[in-house]
Amino acid sequence: MTSLFDSAQFGKIPLKNRLVMAPMTRNRAKPCGGATELMAQYYAQRASAGLIITEGIQPSAVGQGFLNTPGLHHPEQVNSWRGVTDAVHAAGGSIVAQLMHAGRIGHPSLYAGAHQSVAPSAVTAAGQCFTPNGLADYSAPRELTTDEIAETVADFALAARNAIEAGFDGVEIHAGNGFLLHQFLAENTNHRTDAYGGPITNRIRFTLEVTEAVVTAIGNERTSMRLSPANPYNDIAEGDSEGIYGALVPALPELAFLEVCEIVTRPVTRTIRQAWGGNLILNPHMTPDSFPASAETARTVLEGGLTDAVSLGALFLANPDLPARIKAGSPFNVADEATFYGGDHRGYTDYTFLDQ
Repeated sequence: MTSLFDSAQFGKIPLKNRLVMAPMTRNRAKPCGGATELMAQYYAQRASAGLIITEGIQPSAVGQGFLNTPGLHHPEQVNSWRGVTDAVHAAGGSIVAQLMHAGRIGHPSLYAGAHQSVAPSAVTAAGQCFTPNGLADYSAPRELTTDEIAETVADFALAARNAIEAGFDGVEIHAGNGFLLHQFLAENTNHRTDAYGGPITNRIRFTLEVTEAVVTAIGNERTSMRLSPANPYNDIAEGDSEGIYGALVPALPELAFLEVCEIVTRPVTRTIRQAWGGNLILNPHMTPDSFPASAETARTVLEGGLTDAVSLGALFLANPDLPARIKAGSPFNVADEATFYGGDHRGYTDYTFLDQ
């Protein structure tokens, strides 16, 4: 029986245990998209995780969706991330960069160039975002041309190469949570009538092209992907989730791992587990009252064979030494939701360790 504390090798990415720090946006990057010394401290504090998956990192300027989120498309950004990866590796950890293009999620006031957000189709997302001038409705996106789709695929590949140059152990392509790749998958956001829209075989095309480009750029053993089946976040309505992932997952190339963020969709999780022959990481939420995922849930799904490792978000956010706490059966710090997004060290690097 696999234990939470067993080591593993996912492609070329070593895991010293099966407890993975889930990707979490924290909005503490420089305005230019560079990583900071405080970010290096934050990630290094959590290097006892079997693997760290970073917050979403935009692969291009147009891919940014939120204030003070980091990028990997400019040399200054690449150089800044080296401080983070060096700190994590010095502390004995492994870290992959999550590449996240926000698509229609964003607002022109967030960007120096005041550009319009892009999407598979010109469908505006319901909801609001934080801007320099306060809350504002999401702006109307512009439909990507086929040439721009090809350019976006190339952006992902370049960002992946930049991640390896910056010292990351690999990358995770974000294909969930209502961001660009997910927008191509979903019925309510993809109204295209060309080769990227309509039937499921067309709607999965962009995700497959991005994946193949990243694999070509850095190798399949350093490439991974995150999915969030049926997740309504960012005003997404997929349609036939079983059909989408039943088609997408078997068509993916071999990867270091596939991560599934489960949103009360255990049947789809089981479908993916059966269809995917490689390593699987699960962020488990079987029922509406299972948020955030707990250490006990992590143990249950791992020991039951549903996954090969478990990603946890809020617990790692508030407990930098989470594996030690779980092993010791010690109490957990409680996450301060008021400091999740933006700010300084408070609610970021000041959570206590057991020995404190």
